[in-house]
Amino acid sequence: MSEDIHKERALQFLKLVSSGKVDEAYEQFVSSTGRHHSAYFSAGFDTLKAAMKDNYKQFPEKRVDTKHVVCEGDMVAVHSHVILKPGDSGLATLHLFRFENGRIVEWWDFAQPVPEESPNADGLF
Repeated sequence: MSEDIHKERALQFLKLVSSGKVDEAYEQFVSSTGRHHSAYFSAGFDTLKAAMKDNYKQFPEKRVDTKHVVCEGDMVAVHSHVILKPGDSGLATLHLFRFENGRIVEWWDFAQPVPEESPNADGLF
């Protein structure tokens, strides 16, 4: 598959998940044999899927504003501003996906809070 297809699939996955369509996102884009590398959840995509559903219940107005998408071969990196609820300064996030046969088979995610004030005028985005 082309890098453009991997990029589009990563973006569609994040769009579905952030809008609460977690089951649909997993059915379309995630391999059942894949793995994630989050330090906060048990191994296995099923655990992460349940956590994403819980997150949507807690933050139904969550918004993901994609800033950059980079693809090299089977790896896609998506840099985003995730706003959990209106008025929240949000999180700067990086999702890194590895694809096989058009499906996510490995996944890393990193996040840091967007500070209200920062000495860096360039900001996180």
